[in-house]
Amino acid sequence: MGKTVAEKIFDSHLVDNPSGDINVIRLDAVFCHEITTPVAINDLVVRDKDRVFDASKIKVVIDHVTPAKDSKTAAQGKILREWSRRNHIQDFFDIGRNGVCHAIFPEKGFVRPGYTIIMGDSHTCTHGAFGAFAAGVGTTDLEVGILKGVCAFHYPHTIKIVLNGHMPEGVYAKDVILSVIGRLGVSGATNKVIEFTGSVVDALSMEGRMTLCNMAIEAGGTCGICYPDMTTVAYLWKFIKDEYSDKKAALEDFEKFLPDSDAKYDEVIDFDVSDLEPQVTFGYKPDNVKPVSEMKGIKIDQVYIGSCTNGRIEDLRVAAQVLKGNKISDSIRGIVSPATPEIFSRAMDEGLLKIFMDAGFCLTNPTCGACLGMSNGVLAEGEVCASTTNRNFNGRMGKGGMVHLMSPATAAASAIAGYITNSDRYKSAKRK
Repeated sequence: MGKTVAEKIFDSHLVDNPSGDINVIRLDAVFCHEITTPVAINDLVVRDKDRVFDASKIKVVIDHVTPAKDSKTAAQGKILREWSRRNHIQDFFDIGRNGVCHAIFPEKGFVRPGYTIIMGDSHTCTHGAFGAFAAGVGTTDLEVGILKGVCAFHYPHTIKIVLNGHMPEGVYAKDVILSVIGRLGVSGATNKVIEFTGSVVDALSMEGRMTLCNMAIEAGGTCGICYPDMTTVAYLWKFIKDEYSDKKAALEDFEKFLPDSDAKYDEVIDFDVSDLEPQVTFGYKPDNVKPVSEMKGIKIDQVYIGSCTNGRIEDLRVAAQVLKGNKISDSIRGIVSPATPEIFSRAMDEGLLKIFMDAGFCLTNPTCGACLGMSNGVLAEGEVCASTTNRNFNGRMGKGGMVHLMSPATAAASAIAGYITNSDRYKSAKRK
């Protein structure tokens, strides 16, 4: 019987099968940040196991609250910093060099097709965009990964999502994944891998694919996976060019992880996005999704553009195109946080940051802070935020606050209007 992408990756990394469908797999990378890793570090120290399986395979960043906002967050950063030094971890991105974990690690070439990756962060599934198996784990699994370079998982079951048609102008990857989550529900892919395929995925940039996979967890998925192709190779080429004779050779190597034609899936779901409108969440679950047109006029207090979902250069370009020559409403405040220093620098060179500033946005350093209500844009009780982030849980961005998830284009247009609205970039078939 044929195999899915995840099954091929698991089989090629199998270390042990202790019982049933429990598989212990070898890890290619362990990613760490300052919120979840210090707990694991402290426990390892107490157990006299302050060591790492391979310092070259551990990647570390301070990103959730940066710079530190208080003594507690400063202590978390200190623990991570000193641990990295003790264990000679070279790929440690401290303040000034740091960025949002799920943006900076792919940007540095740390993710490859066929890799196995864990991190104490639920949105680790982002990295499946490269054809990797990447999953968020708890403290115990993270400790074992750091110490032994392995992790135990159930043998993967997979849902295949086939995205076909042509996205209307002004509809983006964020709209697609919100629509998918709305259809699957928040538990529709629980403990399963989601393979994203089809002509729509083929046409997406790596940034767009990362947006899709980033939110697989919001449908309960362990990981979202896209198939490696020449777009993947082009993104990684500067990191892998010495390993292959040419790009074609690299692609041929990566294609060994593509699913077999007779692979077995728990479910195959076809989505035609040709008539898809821009999407937005309502309520407090990511599967509470409506077309933006049905939410038009909902007043907002804040607009946030950034995060591991939509803080990349492609996202900033789209938002800036909507904002150029406009001012945000006097009734709202706007915040933009490029996801990494490289993205920040590119946005500055391209004049995007000036567009944001001229429109009235506040620019911040790369950070996850506002997304989970820790810093750089926390809401007051009763306030509403139009956000390009990935979760709209009750209190996610601040106690008593409401978050509406949307694309950068919708967020930018809503900032100008002062309420939720579609961007002028959206041209539906009916309007044509």
